[in-house]
Amino acid sequence: MQEQPFITLFFQSYFIALGVLIGGSIVGGLASFLTGKPPLTEIYRLSNMIHIWAIVTAIGGTFDAVSTFERGLLEGQTKDLFKQILLILSALGGAQTGSLIIQWLTQEHTTL
Repeated sequence: MQEQPFITLFFQSYFIALGVLIGGSIVGGLASFLTGKPPLTEIYRLSNMIHIWAIVTAIGGTFDAVSTFERGLLEGQTKDLFKQILLILSALGGAQTGSLIIQWLTQEHTTL
C-alpha cells in the first residue's frame, strides 16, 4: 500500500471533519423532526456536541496521533510531529467551518 502525500492528507483531514460535523448534525436534525422536536435547534445543539468527534474522526483516531507524538518527542522525529500538528489544525479548521455553516443555517444564538 502506497503512503499518501502530506498535502492530500491535509485536505482530507479538513473536509472529513467538515463532512462529519455537517452530515451528523443534519441527519440528527432529521431524526429530531421525526420525533417531534424542533429540528433547527437540535441541529445546532448536535453540531456543538459532535465537534470533538469530527476532529478525532478526521485525524484517524487517537492511537495514530499518540504514536506519532511519541515518535516525534522520544525518537527525535520532529518532522512527523510537525505534520501531525498540522493535520490536527486542519481538522480543527474543518470542524470550525462546519460549526459556522450550521450556525448560519440555523440562525441560533445570533445577535444584532
